Amino acid sequence: MTITIEQPHLDAIADRKVAGGGGGDNAAELVLDGGFVVPDSNAFGNAFRNYEAESERKETVEEFYRVNHINQTYDFVRRMREEYGRVDKTEMGIWECIELLNEIIDDSDPDLDMPQIEHLLQTAEAIRKDFPDEDWLHLTGLIHDLGKVLLHPSFGELPQWAVVGDTFPVGCAFDECNVHIKYFKENPDYLNPKLNTKFGAYSEGCGLDNVLMSWGHDDYMYLVAKENKTTLPSAGLFIIRYHSFYPLHKHGAYMHLMNDEDKENLKWLHVFNKYDLYSKSNERIDVEKVKPYYMSLIEKDFS
Repeated sequence: MTITIEQPHLDAIADRKVAGGGGGDNAAELVLDGGFVVPDSNAFGNAFRNYEAESERKETVEEFYRVNHINQTYDFVRRMREEYGRVDKTEMGIWECIELLNEIIDDSDPDLDMPQIEHLLQTAEAIRKDFPDEDWLHLTGLIHDLGKVLLHPSFGELPQWAVVGDTFPVGCAFDECNVHIKYFKENPDYLNPKLNTKFGAYSEGCGLDNVLMSWGHDDYMYLVAKENKTTLPSAGLFIIRYHSFYPLHKHGAYMHLMNDEDKENLKWLHVFNKYDLYSKSNERIDVEKVKPYYMSLIEKDFS
């Protein structure tokens, strides 16, 4: 899978800054001119990302995080990156991979129980409406969760806990803002003095590229893009790898590991997250209606 995407014209959105944002080291997020409205509740009538709300998804989601937090260790992530970083499981076109997601529901998601293809298209279409000229961002929305094909037999059929859910650094202390934090106490790294301190295996300002993240679809799609020498801008790759890193972009945790480039790219991730999270609904996208547009982007920018 080879991805070639044009560099974004950042000057065209320079006026979309938070008042007093400045620039440089200031991580003020970009704001939107478009008409996307954040809904009051998710598909189950609850607040988004409410892991305590009583719903038909609650038990499934909590059990997912229990198993995830116990098994996502520093050594596990290193093994998975070595195995899957070769990107040799199968060869498949972008739209073929998207269609595979028709068969997949994310057990970690308290807000949606529809096939993942719906979420990809909902995200991309919402971004397209507000950023009509930013093709790279449409494409990023379309492919950001494509790594969930790891759940499919064609890509190894990994268990859900090794593919989806919020991500977090391994190799250092687990921050208290992580979802269902109590289950980390059963993770072997929790009591390892080399891996359970603020910096652990890392150093201040080392840059997130040098930090191992819990293994899943985010890191896998990032590795696929890098291996295929994508020309996605740094911000696009940052969104792909860290869009599930809610402890960072929602709570501001782990910022002591970031470098200046990370802080600049975080602005784009804050923009993207609005669409990734709040575009989830039970309203179905007419796939056949929008497919020609996205196929044109694939034909233009993927080879």
